[in-house]
Amino acid sequence: MNRKEFIKICGILGIGIPIQSSFKSCSKDGEMNNFSGKVIVIGAGAGGLSSGYLLNQQGIDFEILEASSVYGGRMKINTDFADFPIPLGAEWLETNTGIFKEIVNDASVQVNVETVPDGDDRKFINYTWFNFYDAYVVPSIANKIVYNTIVKSIDYSGDQVIITTQNGEYKADKVIISVPLKILQDGDIGFSPTLPKGKMDAINNTRIWEGFKAFIEFSTNFYNDGHLFQITPETDGQKLYYNAAFGQNTSKNILGLFTVGTPARDYITRSGNDLKDFMLSELDGIFSNQATPNYTNHITQNWNNESFIKAGYMTDHADWQTVSKLGESVSNKIYFAGGAYTDGNDWVSVHAAARSAKRTVEEIS
Repeated sequence: MNRKEFIKICGILGIGIPIQSSFKSCSKDGEMNNFSGKVIVIGAGAGGLSSGYLLNQQGIDFEILEASSVYGGRMKINTDFADFPIPLGAEWLETNTGIFKEIVNDASVQVNVETVPDGDDRKFINYTWFNFYDAYVVPSIANKIVYNTIVKSIDYSGDQVIITTQNGEYKADKVIISVPLKILQDGDIGFSPTLPKGKMDAINNTRIWEGFKAFIEFSTNFYNDGHLFQITPETDGQKLYYNAAFGQNTSKNILGLFTVGTPARDYITRSGNDLKDFMLSELDGIFSNQATPNYTNHITQNWNNESFIKAGYMTDHADWQTVSKLGESVSNKIYFAGGAYTDGNDWVSVHAAARSAKRTVEEIS
């Protein structure tokens, strides 16, 4: 059973319904919030940005440490390739459009985002997840993001947590970890004391899919809606050529390639003309030799080559109990937020990352 099938069953059974209510000024027990310390958020992807945004709404002191020079993580976009933003990472909306107001968490803010149905999901119209965060989340917390700050270790043995980076130390009362799971799996961040065995087992025993995307412009649309590959076994990953210009206000013919897991290895091991020729040859085989003569241009995104991401994302076929373990806090000091660190009812999508941040900030406050 994959992630979407699991979510569908949860909905049918009436379990795991996401929390839709906004934050209040009181805790879950009706008492006024009494946390007055500082929180360090590690990572400025969807989970980290959402965490900082909600901490800010609660009046809690925080900073976000980001290893790279930009925010957004796997919401990365390209604005030069076409006359609409190209989502190099997160592309589809995998829940209803009410999620936008839920993330903004402020009834006084007008949220205007256009989407169009695309199979079981929805596509943004000349817009992306990155644009949404850029417009509604980042402005209020931009001055709290510290870039080019690589976290090396976290010591939570004392009263305060000590975060050691290549630029020096930071101290906080609580830490929210919102880095890609592959970073923890590879041991890029050391912990003192070591994280509990159950947490480490969940981190180390979860499959993380390789990730690759490409966008290819052609002089004509010979591919219509694209081509879906049947991957056997389905736990190995996914692969899809699709009409990336669908729903956009454009006359360009752009075919997208999305692939994760084992099928992605054919692409992440290639580069330059070798990669281009491989994709065109594959498309010529599918679409009666129409790709090569109509080829104009292309761009690619190899997520395995991103130093602070290092992979695609956690498999859709992860065990939900393992996912739940990934999302659990440690010692009332170390918390987790992001697509891989949820309550087990959903994972890896942007909206799941945002909801995990809400759950985490509620636990802290």
